[in-house]
Amino acid sequence: MEIKCNFCNGKCIKNGFQNNGKQRYKCCICQKRQQSCYGYNAYKSDLNQNIIQLTKEGLGIRSTARVLKISTTTLLKRIVAIAKSIQQPIINKGKTYEVDEMCTYIRNKRNFIWLVYALEKNSKKVVSFNVGKRTNKTLNRVLKTLKLSEAKKIFTDRLKNYKYLIDEKLHSVKRFGTNHIERQNLTLRTHIKRLNRRTICFSKSLMVLVCVLKIYFWS
Repeated sequence: MEIKCNFCNGKCIKNGFQNNGKQRYKCCICQKRQQSCYGYNAYKSDLNQNIIQLTKEGLGIRSTARVLKISTTTLLKRIVAIAKSIQQPIINKGKTYEVDEMCTYIRNKRNFIWLVYALEKNSKKVVSFNVGKRTNKTLNRVLKTLKLSEAKKIFTDRLKNYKYLIDEKLHSVKRFGTNHIERQNLTLRTHIKRLNRRTICFSKSLMVLVCVLKIYFWS
């Protein structure tokens, strides 16, 4: 029976046995060694796609690990690896955006953290986000991306920081100007368990929170 490589789809040849007694194969192209089948679920080829799907459906780390029958440590490593492979989308010039902040916490309810993100008004796609304290530095990380894209208009709420960070000609705080992003806030709190207002599934690591958001927004 011909075995195809799990990495490059090349032809594999027999290459001794594993410590568990199973036949080992070696790829003739990429030279990587592997088995024809694995007993541990973490080696399944569709695992990453399942992690993305369950993350978007709002399952927490332990819930996802139970469903996929893998360890939480393996799951966290995979989430970080998946997020690193995701690139921020290219932003078109001359678009209109909505910007808003959402409060959550890391490790305990006294350690507040803010999610700031920008939504393209027509397509309703998230084009940029940042996580940090509610300061000009955190806000400006997102706003700088919009300025580089030559934004036509930027709608925000009445947070005074925006007045100093956005050019007066681009900035607007009119009524109903942030309807789409306010609705997106509700969607985020519904879909991502760690962002719920009343939950025991909270983030313990800022890095994991950023990775989960990156997967949700751009995968």
